[in-house]
Amino acid sequence: MGNDEREKALPLHYLNNEYWQGGIDVDPGQTAKIRYSYLFRDEEGNITAEGGDRVIDITGTGILEIQTIDTWNDAGEYGNAFYTDPFQKVLLAKKEPRGKSRSPKTFTHIFKVKAPLLRKHESICLLGNTDLLGEWDTDSPILLNRENDWWSVKLDLSAAVVPLEYKYGIFNVKEQEFAAYESGGNRLLIKGSIDNQLTILHDGFARFPNNTWKGAGVSIPVFSLRSKNSFGVGEFADLPLLVDWARKTGLSLIQLLPVNDTTATHSWTDSYPYAAISVFALHPLYLNIEAAAGKRSHRLLKSMKKKQKQLNALPEIDYEQSLRFKLSAARELFIEQKEEFLKDPGFIRFFEDNRRWLIPYAAFCYLRDRNGTVDFNQWKLYSRFDRAAIEKYVSPKAKHYDNIAFTYFLQYHLHLQLTAAVEYAHKHGVVIKGDIPIGAYRYGCDVWMEPEFFSLEWQSGAPPDAFSEKGQNWGFPIYNWDRMSQDNFYWQRRRLTQMEKYFDAFRLDHILGFFRIWSIPADQTQGLMGRFIPAIPVQLYEFEQRGIWFDYERFCRPYITDEVLWELFGPNKDKFIPFLELSTEGHYQFKTAFDTQHKVEEYFKGFDDTEDNSRIREGLLTLLANLILFERQGSGGRLFDFRLGIENTCSFRRLDRSLQQRLKELYIDYFYRRQDHFWEKQAMKKLPALKQATNMLAFGEDLGMVPRCVPEVMKRLAILSLEVQRMPKDMGKAFSDPADAPYLSVVTPSTHDMSVIRAWWEEDKERTQRFFNEALGMEGEAPAQCSAAINTAIVRQHLASPAMWSIFQWQDLVGMEEGIRRDNPEEERINRPENPQHYWNYRMHISLENLLKEKEFNEKLKVYIEESRR
Repeated sequence: MGNDEREKALPLHYLNNEYWQGGIDVDPGQTAKIRYSYLFRDEEGNITAEGGDRVIDITGTGILEIQTIDTWNDAGEYGNAFYTDPFQKVLLAKKEPRGKSRSPKTFTHIFKVKAPLLRKHESICLLGNTDLLGEWDTDSPILLNRENDWWSVKLDLSAAVVPLEYKYGIFNVKEQEFAAYESGGNRLLIKGSIDNQLTILHDGFARFPNNTWKGAGVSIPVFSLRSKNSFGVGEFADLPLLVDWARKTGLSLIQLLPVNDTTATHSWTDSYPYAAISVFALHPLYLNIEAAAGKRSHRLLKSMKKKQKQLNALPEIDYEQSLRFKLSAARELFIEQKEEFLKDPGFIRFFEDNRRWLIPYAAFCYLRDRNGTVDFNQWKLYSRFDRAAIEKYVSPKAKHYDNIAFTYFLQYHLHLQLTAAVEYAHKHGVVIKGDIPIGAYRYGCDVWMEPEFFSLEWQSGAPPDAFSEKGQNWGFPIYNWDRMSQDNFYWQRRRLTQMEKYFDAFRLDHILGFFRIWSIPADQTQGLMGRFIPAIPVQLYEFEQRGIWFDYERFCRPYITDEVLWELFGPNKDKFIPFLELSTEGHYQFKTAFDTQHKVEEYFKGFDDTEDNSRIREGLLTLLANLILFERQGSGGRLFDFRLGIENTCSFRRLDRSLQQRLKELYIDYFYRRQDHFWEKQAMKKLPALKQATNMLAFGEDLGMVPRCVPEVMKRLAILSLEVQRMPKDMGKAFSDPADAPYLSVVTPSTHDMSVIRAWWEEDKERTQRFFNEALGMEGEAPAQCSAAINTAIVRQHLASPAMWSIFQWQDLVGMEEGIRRDNPEEERINRPENPQHYWNYRMHISLENLLKEKEFNEKLKVYIEESRR
């Protein structure tokens, strides 16, 4: 059946309106179990996979023929979510009731069905219209037993007359009472049994509601946690205290930001958690020194107390001091423990399990520090990765081996501490959700090791929007998806496999990037200069078709005239002339030394950052973006991409009205019509492979400029969407209503990239008034500040949503309590996306220990959550 290679899958043949069929011969002596699932290939060759596998055990049956009658399991079926790790290992993990199922010594049929949301003491039962199935007797139905993902029963139906009708139901084994039939019509068994044939029916999901389970969670970065035992910054060892608080309040999920190592410069700029130098390594910032020391090293721990107290007293994180002192202390521990550490069986197992990334990462960290730069292109040795050479370089015989082994020491203890925290969470019924950044750091270990997986001539980012008028440039190289597809996205799948060691669920950061990614050329700096990759270009002949005389210089070069300079800069326009020269058309063009945004930025690095210099620099960047089209490199002037927001440029505004209209029509076609099906196909090449690589529950961050195909693809793959009240996906609405959210989604009033509820309330009085009257349904004038009562109303509105999950920033939850929340809500902001140099140093203002003592608030939150589940 193809050994999991889709191209070699067994073709099925059309049987009738209900079924496809196929058959294989199997030698029971060579194959004990058969694991299989179905694929659907459409007319264009696109493949859709099912939501799960089936397993048939053929050992010891003595059967000559096994007939399976299977129901297609749509991947978007709600019930599939409940067979992912968070539910199977934690949230729904319980001992199933055992009924007296009839399992004869000889049997001809096995009935199997899924029912993930049964209550305590409930079992699936089977009833039918023949005496062998109980003649619909609800007092004594046939009970099924739970076997892995399925409810199952074996029956001897050799004497049955077919066709026969049957249905599944729910039976309470404690009360010995029939509860309900499944919905819909009766099921039919059309084929009877023949000698030496076993029929297995995989009947999919029992037809009971699969959208009734609801959970609430809290979102907070690890670095933002505060406890008495941490060292100026949150640590993995603080997570159990957060779990304790979650238990007290009824929260069942903790969502974290990325926890990978971002150490590039050893400065506060490394606080950006999405710029990992390794997508596999954990950040040393989260190491708890006391836990790593164990019961020894009392002298070291005692000497750190003063600095620990000093850093913990700060209202925010001092990233540089915290990391510097931790690494210094950890190195002392390593020197003390080195001999026994390297012989520790636990470490040896960890090393062997992770050596593929751990050895290069340790070498990378040493070479970064030895060369004084993370930019491996500047290294004199090993600027190009060679695995054999690096394996030799990290040999225990090398003089620098202690530096290499120190990195192993850090990663092993980080692994132990995060694993212990996650196990504690699971033991207490709480699941952990991680975060997968859309990109990898340009000068990180991953790019150094496998540069072929990245397109280094581009930088990923986000297009201009209401939050960032110039767009965002994240600086990460975009993925080379064509190369990644050649091994079925093995790099991405390895990344998920590593993450699965610690997390039950994952957030796909900027899932839109799997459809297309906003890409900025490496020689430009502003998001304004980006375009979507991949995208169907505008071809030269399309301009002629629309009656547009194509003027390359006018459309594809910055349009600069004296009138434009005056419009933009007024009497200061002459300050820009030294950077320009006259073109043959009598317009201005940039001198070669300043004809890209990168060149302009580099030039001004040599001058003081005065207000005047800053104004000139920004003005030049604006002029460089004053164009309408980008030519596709290597197309010979025949393929083009529109600049987003052309209507905001002086270049476009100075065209005649008729030409504007015709260009705008082509622009709308380019961005909003021609791409949708193409982008859908791109996503369906990538996302199914990633989804099948892990059993974690998948969430997608689908905010921004969302193509029409995105919701359908996410629904098809059962990837939960993100619904933010202040960012409605219906452009005709000012706010989304949590009550309208789809079941497979997360509702939230804010994310880490936004202001918290209370700060947002004060940003725009007119908008707040509308929200107060329309979204909250309150009359009169909105108060100037967001009171605890209003904050509570917003939280409860989200808790009442039909969405599977409501997840809140921690700041928004404590915003419900006047006596706990910070006085100034502006101090609770985690990130400002419009500022690429933002310092990620937010920290809780009260300790977790003290939060656990807030009995009245904790009980109130628990009541709200419990009420929302009824």
